[in-house]
Formats: sequence, C-alpha cells, structure tokens
Amino acid sequence: MLRTALRPLLLGGIVALSLAAPAARAQDAAQTLTMAVSAPPASIDPHYYTLTPSIMLSSHIFDRLVQRDANSRLTPGLAESWRLVDDTTWEFKLRPGVKFHDGSDFTAADVAYSIERVPQVQSPSSFAVYTRAIASTEVVDPLTIRFHTKEPSPLLPTDLANIFIVPRSTAAHAASSDFNSGVAAIGTGPYRFESYEPNSRVRLVRNDAYWGGKPQWARVDYRIITNDGARVAALLSGDVAPIDNLPTADAARLRKDERLTVVEGNSTRLVFIGLDTERSGATPDVTGPNGEALDRNPLQDRRVREALSVAINRPAIVSRVMEGAALASGQFMPPGAFGYAPNIAVPAYDPNRAKQLLAEAGYPNGLTITLRGPNDRYVNDAQIEQTVAQMWTRVGVKTRVESQPLATVIGKLNRFEASAFLLGWSNSTGEPSSSLKAVLGTRNAQTGLGLSNFGHYSNPAFDAVVAKALATLDDKAREALMQQAMAMAMEDVAVIPLHVQKSVWAMRRGLRYEARADEETRAMSLSPAP
Repeated sequence: MLRTALRPLLLGGIVALSLAAPAARAQDAAQTLTMAVSAPPASIDPHYYTLTPSIMLSSHIFDRLVQRDANSRLTPGLAESWRLVDDTTWEFKLRPGVKFHDGSDFTAADVAYSIERVPQVQSPSSFAVYTRAIASTEVVDPLTIRFHTKEPSPLLPTDLANIFIVPRSTAAHAASSDFNSGVAAIGTGPYRFESYEPNSRVRLVRNDAYWGGKPQWARVDYRIITNDGARVAALLSGDVAPIDNLPTADAARLRKDERLTVVEGNSTRLVFIGLDTERSGATPDVTGPNGEALDRNPLQDRRVREALSVAINRPAIVSRVMEGAALASGQFMPPGAFGYAPNIAVPAYDPNRAKQLLAEAGYPNGLTITLRGPNDRYVNDAQIEQTVAQMWTRVGVKTRVESQPLATVIGKLNRFEASAFLLGWSNSTGEPSSSLKAVLGTRNAQTGLGLSNFGHYSNPAFDAVVAKALATLDDKAREALMQQAMAMAMEDVAVIPLHVQKSVWAMRRGLRYEARADEETRAMSLSPAP
C-alpha cells in the first residue's frame, strides 16, 4: 500500500493553452527541443546540492525510487510499490527490467549504494537531510530493498523522492567532477547526458529504452540564460521554445502575444530573509546608526527581529515588485497544502511598531545593516532586496544591499559571514518537513539537521516537536505537530517570511506545459498541444 501524507495543492492554472498552429502540430519526437532556464545547475552530480536548478536537470538524467507528480503527490518511480513491514521497517519493491544508460541492470545494490553515498558528498547543502532517518539498509534480493529506521519514519517515501539513484559500478569510483565531464553521468532517466558547458548549456539525448515510455523529444538543448531580457528575447526570436521564470514585467505583454502561451501555477517556494540569531558578540554586517561597532548582536533580540519583520509591507512587494506573481506569507507552506497552519497570520505592516520595538530593544536611533542576497536566482530577487532595504531604512535601520550571484552568496553563508540575507526554500514534497529539518532545525552535521540553516537558529523545544512529528505515523497527528513547530519558529521570528513565489512559463503557441508546484522545468512535461 502506498502511504502518503500529501493533500493536493491548489494550483492556479495547471495548464493554459490555445489552439495549436499547423507548424506546431507537425512537431514530433524526432525533433530537438531547445529550452531556456533561468538558473544554472551547481553540478551534474545529483547528490551534490539541494538546489532546484540542479535537481530539475538531474530529473532528466536520473530517476528516484519515488516520483512526484505536478501537484507533489507521490507516484511510483524506480520502486513499483512500498509498504511498512513494521513501525521501523520500510520495504520497496523495485521495477524489473530497468537499465542504466550504460546497459547495466538496475538493482537493489545500486539503491543501497546511492543512499550510502549521499552523506559522503561534500555539499553546500546536503541531501543527507533526507537519508538521516535510515539506520541500515537491507538488500533482500535484486528487486527488494528494506530500510530500517532509527524510529518510526512515516515520511521516508517522501524523503526518498529527493534521492536520485546512481549505478554502484560507476559512481563508487567517481568524484563530482566526473559527473560534469560525463564519465559518471549515468542514470536510468528519460535522457542520456551528452555534454555540459557550465553556465551555458547541457545537451541531452533521448533514452529510447526508458522504462517510463519513449520521451517526446529526440534531443534536448538545455540552455542556461540567466539574464531576464536575453531569455525573453530568445523566446521572441524563436531561438528557444519555452522559458521559465518569465519576468513579471513582461508577463502582461506576452500574454497578449498571439505567438505565445503563458502558463502559471502556485509553487511551494517561500522567499524569506534569514538572520544571524547565534552570535552573542558582534555580527559582521550590523553596526550602530552611524556605523559604530557594536559589542553585541542586535539580531539575537527577538524584538529587533520582529521590528525588521513588521517594517516590511508584504502586500506592496506582491503587487508592485512581483506584479501579483506571489502570495504574501507568514510561514513556509501555502494555503491548502499539508502542514499549512491557518493560525499563523501574515505579519501586518506596522512601521510605528517597528520603531517602538527597536527603542525597547535599546536602539532608539536605529541600526545600520547590510542585506545580502542573490541577483540571479529568484523572481525579482535584487528588486526585492532593494525594496526591503528602503522599508527598513524608513524605520531607522539604514540598509545597504549587496546583491551577487547565488554561488557567491552561498559561499558567504557557508562561512557564516553574513548577518541578514534573502533566500528561498521550496517544500517540493508538498509538506513542510524539509523546511522544518533543513532550514529551521538546529544545525548539526551528524544528524543532518539544519544544513541549510544559515542563520544558525536553534530552539531545542522546536527540535523536540519536529522530532516527534517525524516519528508520528498518524497523518492528522503529524500535521498538527508540524503546525505547532512552524508556529513556534515563526513566533520566534527564526526567519522573516516574505511571500510564496508563483511559477510562470512562456512558450511558443502550439506547445503545452503542466505547471509544477516544485517549479521544475522539464522537457518531459512539454509536448505539442493536441
């Protein structure tokens, strides 16, 4: 029996297409699909980094035991079925006859090796958060594998929907660089790796023997165009068929273009501001109102964190910066998703209260702060950072913005060299366990918790509730515990939620795309309109 804790997400417009033009109807599987995505993968190694641009590329080359549909519901992948043998044992029955791209057989030994490999890969944000529940792996036979967990782990199938399977015979002797060169880029997925030009393009070739059916496109030219204007221009010129992350400023105009189709859907990505809550002494990017050094970290004071939160006018960001392509939020999950807590309100914009809280915390004349964030990752990320800076400055927190490529920002965060930063997190599983564990959990390399907790927030009471939730088999009881944990972290102002981002794609008329809650742009999901 397939056990899942997910409810359907409320997607705003799963497919929106018009009548196909004759030329588009003539498209067939023998053609090359040229597509443009807005962000580069960090690596071809599918275990290197829990970054959506890396994950969505890996989805073309590699498979997982458990897949997710467009609404983030679990579906069979390399595993045909899974069941609880007892409270701490999950058994997965594997799909027979599956071959890796090199022609070797897919077996339970490859699954066991992939699980073993994940925590060994040096990563900016490790997939180990999804394997930490596994105490041991038992290969029952070539098509049966059992996972023994340290305690009841009802979300193990959900967690394993994040782990790509690699062949033991090849990957056991490979470094991450061997995946980039193609030597180790061998999976069971719908497309085979052909070549990779970092920050430029990846070329893929159809896997005609794919267990899931012959892919639509014979070849995929997977182009990386980070500049919004250049990406739109490539679509309008016909150089590419679809693009993702359609700039909000262009959406209204392109919707009226009879040559194009625009598809939109709600995602599970929260854009938020993280804060250094750990240091008791000085924190690197915060000084006094005139730039004077401080001997203590103001961000450790909950009143300062709340002041920064209520100084932000979220509806204004949604309407003016995001032009409606977002939903103001006070938590990690969108309405309608498993784990969404109706009792957590979107923090109200209240600049007078922000000033009062700063004064109560001992900063009546304000502070000076640097807000760091990417300029090449999230929709309108640099504009959001500038807008937040203006709002903070109005309440007496003079704010300087440093927008850089995501790779540079993550480097600083991993070295703990930032005090305030804008990031996003996608609960692509359709429930909040990954954010509770990875973003809000106390950072601990041994347990795998908090590996994306760059502000080093730590609350043992919160961790205890999360641990209880993750070991609760009853779906309703587990959801209540997750809601309780989320409320605790949001009450602490562990991070400052801004909005849930919507995903918007544009493509040539005559093509259709099923919007995905996980924001992934997949060649497999694009096809000629009927």
